[in-house]
Amino acid sequence: MRPLEDVQVAAWGYVDREVLPATMFRIGAHTGAVVLGAYPEGDPETPFGLAYGFPALREGEVWHHSHLLAVHPDWRGSGAAVALKLAQRERVLAQGLSRMTWTFDPLVTRNARLNLGKLGARAVSYHPDWYALGGARATAFPADRLMVEWDLTRPQMERPAPGPDGEVVLEGQGGIPGLPHLNATSPRLLAEVPLNVEHLPGDLRLAWRLALRAALGTYLGQGYAVTDLAREGDRAFYVLTK
Repeated sequence: MRPLEDVQVAAWGYVDREVLPATMFRIGAHTGAVVLGAYPEGDPETPFGLAYGFPALREGEVWHHSHLLAVHPDWRGSGAAVALKLAQRERVLAQGLSRMTWTFDPLVTRNARLNLGKLGARAVSYHPDWYALGGARATAFPADRLMVEWDLTRPQMERPAPGPDGEVVLEGQGGIPGLPHLNATSPRLLAEVPLNVEHLPGDLRLAWRLALRAALGTYLGQGYAVTDLAREGDRAFYVLTK
């Protein structure tokens, strides 16, 4: 399980204090967690991906929370992330659990496509400052997250990204986010999210972060769920369904 530490460093550039250690994988595998590694064919020693999650409990309800899904950059786009999630699903169902949750950064559209379009999960709540990234929370880039729920009993079928059809509540103009409209009542809403956000300057990334926080946080708090990622050319929109 030591090489699973290296996968985290390769995927996210983690420093030592951020890496989940092999000791946690070891004890987790013996106490109900799911620990999975993805390996190249013919090389059982050098993993390029991992999935890790554990049983969660609240108010008498038990489900599986997936804490880590990491794929080496060289293997992104290979289908490995989907394969890991489906293998994780099989093992969780075998434990008698039927629901899985995890979080992802709403600014990272490749993760949104995986979670919503390929796996058929949905985002049900918005959590500002879920993590503190950097040395001090006050100066760190806000680490907001969407909480995803996945019904493991539903057959999974990848669907193509739909076109943007709905009332637009957040839209960019010249790459800059406009003011979110926070009083919409349509059953289907659209909130634009930039593609390849890692290429944007820091001030523009922050502007999109705060605009999406307002839009998604408001409507998820009013009974909407994020159910898909729509595409039109080089633009992407979160689809919110009442």
